[in-house]
Amino acid sequence: MTTRPPERHPDPARGLRGAVAEALRGDLAAGRFRPGDRLPSESDLATRFGVHRHTVREALARLAREGLVATRRGAGSFVLAPPADYPIGPRVRFSENIRASGRFPSRAGLTLVTRAADAPEAEALHLFPGDPVHVWEGTGLADGEPVALFRSAFPAARFPDLPAHLGREPSVTAALAASGVPDYRRATTRLAAVLATPDQAARLRLALPAALLRSTHVNADPKGNPVEFGSTWFGGDRVALVLAEEGAA
Repeated sequence: MTTRPPERHPDPARGLRGAVAEALRGDLAAGRFRPGDRLPSESDLATRFGVHRHTVREALARLAREGLVATRRGAGSFVLAPPADYPIGPRVRFSENIRASGRFPSRAGLTLVTRAADAPEAEALHLFPGDPVHVWEGTGLADGEPVALFRSAFPAARFPDLPAHLGREPSVTAALAASGVPDYRRATTRLAAVLATPDQAARLRLALPAALLRSTHVNADPKGNPVEFGSTWFGGDRVALVLAEEGAA
């Protein structure tokens, strides 16, 4: 005698979560909420759809996993912009890449210190450990939304006036040009996926756990001398790194 397996009944809550998520996707696709907009509260959405707040919370979590919204504790859920293509090639310029994606670039939380180089910085910049380096750190934004954290080290003996140039205009390209390096190219790039630290997640407005794309690079002048050793941590849902062909600008 064959025993029939027990019938599985559909989970009503799962269907409701899917329906709420699909309705919100439709709102985003129709432009009812734009990137950066705060969505209505869980309570308001629960009233709108006639469901429990927990159902709304799980629907929003689904949209967050899809990279459509970001939920910030105590602040609500906000619409994310679609990932911007960010070329990684011989010439990488943050501002130019962000402008090419149709967004306005800016930087925030900038700090600049001169200190002794650690071992990785010294090796990358062809210095001795302990030689002075200028270290510039901050957050890169696109249309006011944080998309990346950056840290760059420059040989201080070669560029003694670099801090003053960065103070006048927060642009590596402009500061190096004013320091006698009108052009530079990417010599090496190493990409890796890493988990965000609590501080990084807070600065990028990401909910933990969050994945980041880390680019570690060395930029060199036309003679091949290293001028910058840097790391950039991109929000995994904020950019799509594109490997540019050799010779591409």
